[in-house]
Amino acid sequence: MSSAQELASYTPDAPTLLTLGVFDGVHKGHLSLIETLKQRAAERDLLPGVVTFSPHPAEVLHPGENLPLLTSVEERIELLKAAGVSLVVPLTFTHELSRCGPEEFVGLLVRYLRMSGLILGPDFSLGRDRAGTIATLQTLGARLGFTVESVAPHTLDGQVVSSTAIRAALTRGDVEEAARMLGRPFSISGPVITTSRRGASLGFPTANVGVDPGRALPRNGVYATIAKIPDGQFGSVTNVGHRPTFGHTERVVETHILDFCGRIYGVTLTVEFIAKLRDEVAFQDSEALVAQIRRDVEASRNILREYV
Repeated sequence: MSSAQELASYTPDAPTLLTLGVFDGVHKGHLSLIETLKQRAAERDLLPGVVTFSPHPAEVLHPGENLPLLTSVEERIELLKAAGVSLVVPLTFTHELSRCGPEEFVGLLVRYLRMSGLILGPDFSLGRDRAGTIATLQTLGARLGFTVESVAPHTLDGQVVSSTAIRAALTRGDVEEAARMLGRPFSISGPVITTSRRGASLGFPTANVGVDPGRALPRNGVYATIAKIPDGQFGSVTNVGHRPTFGHTERVVETHILDFCGRIYGVTLTVEFIAKLRDEVAFQDSEALVAQIRRDVEASRNILREYV
């Protein structure tokens, strides 16, 4: 399906004010831009909308490069709608779209999404060879009948909030810094899959979360987390890593849910990362591991008292 066909499937019932981008993570920087979008749209009696690209352009233009994503496109859409965006349009990013010139692309937005204006970050550009700079789009807007406004990036303590900065924090295992930039705890979701039941044999049964291989994960280690299942939310301890005590090599996310007893295989489990407890290490034997897990559970309970 072409970009024109995708856009034609949306029929806004009013002229729109749009912003464009991937919006991976829908973090505080994105939310600040969206607040400006909603404010300007209300002032002009326009419908606020977001066009979000999927897959990430880097995956298409630079295949083989590993760019772990903070959110799936489904999560992105849900978060954008929760932020009060009336129109969310996920647009498939393809090589064909990457070769589309800025005039052709904004012409599609005017035609199919009734675009009357754009709100964009200061370094935004689009189209072939990134020719669609803010200045170019303003020139096109004067001719095609839409406005273009550039807004300053959102900062925290002098640092620009970005998806790249959040990925860097996760690589360090700093889930608290990631949460500060996201405006919520970093989380992953996936079905609970069958495991070797090693945790149960140690007295600490774990739920192994089936995570998409393209998703970002915190640095290997043990974390105080919140586990969310249809039955509710519970404190938990989550290990991200390779279980080196038992010689495993596959990277896994396994969660011990506190004060919970039940079968949840196949259920979608969401894990919110609150604080890092320690790095992942290999223990001399299972007894030493069990003793450490008991300490991890107690530390997690203390951290999570204000959460659950």
